[in-house]
Amino acid sequence: MTDLESLEPKLLWRYFLGLSAIPRGSRNEAAAARWAAEQGRALSCAVEEDAVGNVLIRKPASPGREGRPGVALQAHVDMVCEKNEGTFHDFQKDPIQVVRVGDELRAQGTTLGADNGVGVAAALAVLGTPGLVHPPLEVLLTIDEETGLTGAKAVRPGWLRAARLLNLDSEEEGELTIGCAGGQDSVLSRRIARTAAAPGRRALRLRVSGLRGGHSGIDIAAGRGNALRVLAQVLQAASASHDLQLVSVSGGNKRNAIPREASAVVLVDPAREAALAAEVSRLGRDWKAALGALDPGLTVALEAAPAGEPLAPADARAVLGLLLAAPHGVEAMTPELAGLVQTSTNLASAETREGAVEVTFLTRSSLDASKAALSDRIGAVGTLAGFEARHSGSYPGWKPEPGAAVVTLVDGVHRALFGKPMIVKAIHAGLECGLIGEKYPGLEMASIGPSMWDVHTPEERVSIPSVGNFWRLLVEVLAQA
Repeated sequence: MTDLESLEPKLLWRYFLGLSAIPRGSRNEAAAARWAAEQGRALSCAVEEDAVGNVLIRKPASPGREGRPGVALQAHVDMVCEKNEGTFHDFQKDPIQVVRVGDELRAQGTTLGADNGVGVAAALAVLGTPGLVHPPLEVLLTIDEETGLTGAKAVRPGWLRAARLLNLDSEEEGELTIGCAGGQDSVLSRRIARTAAAPGRRALRLRVSGLRGGHSGIDIAAGRGNALRVLAQVLQAASASHDLQLVSVSGGNKRNAIPREASAVVLVDPAREAALAAEVSRLGRDWKAALGALDPGLTVALEAAPAGEPLAPADARAVLGLLLAAPHGVEAMTPELAGLVQTSTNLASAETREGAVEVTFLTRSSLDASKAALSDRIGAVGTLAGFEARHSGSYPGWKPEPGAAVVTLVDGVHRALFGKPMIVKAIHAGLECGLIGEKYPGLEMASIGPSMWDVHTPEERVSIPSVGNFWRLLVEVLAQA
């Protein structure tokens, strides 16, 4: 902890470590939001909380800046909760174990929550640092960004007074984000029946693990493996030749994270077990070679499992068929911007319950028509496999406005501080700016942040030096705003 307490800027990191001590997974972040509100009150700022738990903190302008247009700093208090298999951590009650490794901060076997804890901490540090020059300030801290942007959806028109908004949820130093994709959730569900196990069968778990996963928007074009897809391919290859009976399929647990792990429980004739193990080993090697350096940690293995009743054959075929046929990955690239994904979907999770199987997707696109079309296709594939489709949680994209004054301001400050322009870009991920901008026509918006990598996975890490540079940029932007 002494090592962490020496980090600069001290106040920003103090707030980040304080926030990290509070469990704040999406839809369990109320205590963290209250803590943030308490920090605002302790600084003698005006604090308001809305009906869903969003927090708005206001601070008057510094002397001489009262007539300047107001600036809102915006971040979300919740985090994605992912952990490695074998990591003992209860996200409902345990603090994040933050560790320093060289010039990076990580967590011990879990997501770190730098997304978006660093943004929250930076906003609070702006309020708490004496002597900063700034216009009238507002800090908007939203809830439940990661599972549906429900906090941003609930922000009411007229609550903000600012003319400009800086979102603090970007993930690469030196990049200025001015647009993002919209999204929509799809859930496919099918009622299932159970049947009797063939006599003498042995239960085994086919486990796919070791994949990198990643953010389902930012990393969707990186070529990484999807554990559910690999599992389905291995099951398809092995089921017919070894007469397997499928008991359950599960994998993934976050709509916005590419599945890193998945498993299926199957029943096999003990006389075929050795041959099955040999084929699974071969298929695992084939898939590892196919993914190569893009995802080198893949492991496919068999292990003993508790016995269970298998799915009826028609249900087993339908579930496997859906996992094989459903879209996953990049659907289209943006014609006008090289390298930017326009439309994609994430085959995010599968769960077998007592009487049903449920499969979830998150579809993203900068075009509403393309988002709707791909969601409809997911539903159509589900219908062909006997699944019922439900679509929900649609949210808009954020149209880039490269000529906005806030873009010119932030880029100009970056040039003066660091001697180079920012990379001005749109991203294939969801930011709350689209929803907030819908409520506040004319509000100028831009997004900045420090460098962090592998967010939404237990490999999440943040660059300590880049947080320092992010802080310098933010403070100087406010001084000139």
